[in-house]
Amino acid sequence: MILEVAILNVVPSMQEGFEEAFRLARPLIAASAGYISHELRRCMETPNRYLLLVQWQTLEDHTIGFRGSQRYLEWKALLHKFYDPFPTVEHYAEMNE
Repeated sequence: MILEVAILNVVPSMQEGFEEAFRLARPLIAASAGYISHELRRCMETPNRYLLLVQWQTLEDHTIGFRGSQRYLEWKALLHKFYDPFPTVEHYAEMNE
């Protein structure tokens, strides 16, 4: 399992619009091959900052499958206008202990 982590800094005056757009965008990512689950959390100290955590079966399910799909173009059209600056996305692997 791979964990995608993105810190989303939303233009402060656009938080409500972002949250509504994210509700519309959720089914787009959830319908993707390899998608397991996601969480969106709002920062308590910085209310226009959100943390997006998405679990994927493989890295390629996100980077090739989702990002190479029509669903991603729809996701992008719904959400990317809200970010300033554009978020850095990182991927984390489980540690075998």
